[in-house]
Amino acid sequence: MIASLAFLHGRRLDVNLVAGGFRKDLLALADETPHDERYDRLVEYGEVIRGLLTTPRPYSFEGDYYRVRNLQLRPAVPDKLLPSFFVSGSSPAGLAAARRLGAIAVKYPQPAHEERSTAEPEAGGLGIRVGIVARESEEEAWQVAHDRFPGDRKGQLTHQLAMEATDSHWHRQLSRRQNRSESNGNEPIQDPYWLWPFQNYHTFCPYLVGSYDRVAGELRAYKESGFTTLIVDIPVSPADLGHIGVALARTLAPVST
Repeated sequence: MIASLAFLHGRRLDVNLVAGGFRKDLLALADETPHDERYDRLVEYGEVIRGLLTTPRPYSFEGDYYRVRNLQLRPAVPDKLLPSFFVSGSSPAGLAAARRLGAIAVKYPQPAHEERSTAEPEAGGLGIRVGIVARESEEEAWQVAHDRFPGDRKGQLTHQLAMEATDSHWHRQLSRRQNRSESNGNEPIQDPYWLWPFQNYHTFCPYLVGSYDRVAGELRAYKESGFTTLIVDIPVSPADLGHIGVALARTLAPVST
């Protein structure tokens, strides 16, 4: 698929390598591989993908989980269209896998001021995944956010069940975190870091909510902590993407002192 899309459209794809989903889903497929070993397996899988994409001759690989002999990829992918790799970086095993693959380690982050003391440079770089609701004023942004993500008791129960069924580090890290939005889901909150959508099973990442400048300040703090890649939760409309673009532009603009 990577080679075909590169050939047809001349565009580079990025590849997100996932070690596994919910534990019960894996067991339903008779996959009892422990969490950390799944990342060892993932590294081999990534090495096979990279070998196929970068080796002009027939490619062979011998590992603990995968063995291939004399595979050849046609059409070949030009160097300028080779993909970047992304791996979850929320657990030690995930970070180790990212280092081995030279991949970008992606986190579902804590608030930016807490990440400042824990973020460490990685060989392939560090990234975060967040949702963004940004508008000209704080009040407008929070109104949009609450309208988009109302409280949902069924979603809260589903979230609790999902947390019991997973061995994902990032799921548990976010679930353990207490956020002021838990006690009141309908009033504006000054802290731009917002877990209400995650807690109600609307989405799977934290959100940043606030004015363009407030969100830009939070993103800038992540950048200063060493995070150089941003993956944004899916915008609901082209207009929403435009608002996100304004916040990103202000993130990169020089800060007046």
